[in-house]
Amino acid sequence: MSSGVAFSDLSVWPVILLMGVILGGLLLGNALKRAVPFLRKSLIPVSVLGGGVLLIISTFCKLITGKYFFNYFLFGNGTNLTGIEIMEIMTYHCLAIGFIAMTLRRTGQGEKGKGKVKDVVNSGMLTVNTYLLQGIIGLAVTFTASVFIPKLLKASGMILAFGFGQGTGQALNYGSIYETNFGFEGGKSFGLTIAALGFLAASIGGIVYLAYHKKKGDIIIRAEDKSKAEKVEEEGEIPMVESMDKLTVQIALVVICYALAYGIMFILGNLVGDGLKSTIFGFNFLIGTLAALIVKTGLNLLKKAKFMHREYINNFLLSRIAGFAFDIMIVAGIGAIQIDLIKDYLFVILIMAVLGVVFTFLYVKFASKTLFGAYCHEEFLVMFGMLTGTASTGVILLREIDPMFETPASDNVVYQTFPAILLGFPMMLLAAFCPKSDVSTWITLGVLVSYFVVLNIVLFRSKIFKKRTPKEAKKE
Repeated sequence: MSSGVAFSDLSVWPVILLMGVILGGLLLGNALKRAVPFLRKSLIPVSVLGGGVLLIISTFCKLITGKYFFNYFLFGNGTNLTGIEIMEIMTYHCLAIGFIAMTLRRTGQGEKGKGKVKDVVNSGMLTVNTYLLQGIIGLAVTFTASVFIPKLLKASGMILAFGFGQGTGQALNYGSIYETNFGFEGGKSFGLTIAALGFLAASIGGIVYLAYHKKKGDIIIRAEDKSKAEKVEEEGEIPMVESMDKLTVQIALVVICYALAYGIMFILGNLVGDGLKSTIFGFNFLIGTLAALIVKTGLNLLKKAKFMHREYINNFLLSRIAGFAFDIMIVAGIGAIQIDLIKDYLFVILIMAVLGVVFTFLYVKFASKTLFGAYCHEEFLVMFGMLTGTASTGVILLREIDPMFETPASDNVVYQTFPAILLGFPMMLLAAFCPKSDVSTWITLGVLVSYFVVLNIVLFRSKIFKKRTPKEAKKE
């Protein structure tokens, strides 16, 4: 007699049912976007609307029945996890999957020039400087607020940089680390809430900026030229359909990269010990990017050695995989927020969010005007969108005035990733060090301020150390 799984058992179905609700929320968000004039004119992403709908439903369910909608038996029965925990896992994995898919994309294949290396490096430094600024603001707020709310983790302000600067996945990662390793009750929901507010900040701030400069006549809102759609297939690629579907090939490459990333994290985690293991696994998106670079380099070497004669990577399909992963990440992340766990922190979160938005807006605007004068508006929109939401949020804002990506702004936001990772890596280590004690929090704040000053001197070097003209020298 077989002892296998009975497919009629409810334990077989929770993830499918949960995905059905998440994707249903995404479609409902899309319907609202199209049906409500205010939302249609706004730049709020559909995934944020869908996540908001699920959060409202789940929270009302908690108020009425005492249990969150996603924690009912339908979504977790037969497993050791609740529905909300499964959604948090989805958010965690989708972050890495999206980064891997974007990294695997081919570059330089007949595309426009990538702009000056200097602008790419400056964009990377601008990204890291904004993370530092957000971290400084966040720590200043939570350190002060902890005097009045003793259970608030002083170091929790660091999450502002990850929730705004890197989005839902990283906000959840560090919220989870702070909750699991340092006893910060509600840390996951704390991070997810900051990330959700970041998306709203990107949308509202982008609309205000566009409306103001449109009225001044500085920018023109342009419609996208539908005749110049993204290429579905490049020359020399494998056929769309043969013995193995082309989409299957792209998914296989992404999953292989993620499996390789797990192997790297497993080895590193065992080398550093239990104390830093969760931090290593919190870098899943970063190590996933590294794994994708390794696989992509391997494929290129096979092609050069004539062992592989066709191109297996397809940019169009990889973009779709990344888009799907990021949509699920945002919807699941917002839907998984548990309001009751952060009710004591809501005022602190709002103060952090408001200050974070204002200073991010002003700093990115100043840097864009100073360093990217020829296309300062495009650079501002894509960077502000990315530094309060995600890169895709920045692209949504950029499309309003540069729908065909004719300025270097779109290339800058892609290629700045590499200098940003190198320059921003110390901040990730500081985020793990920060909550260990009050002293470590003060040290972290001091290092953030110092690093911010140094990087700004480097970023604005051409203005600070501007060479004097012969006429100016003569006057002296």
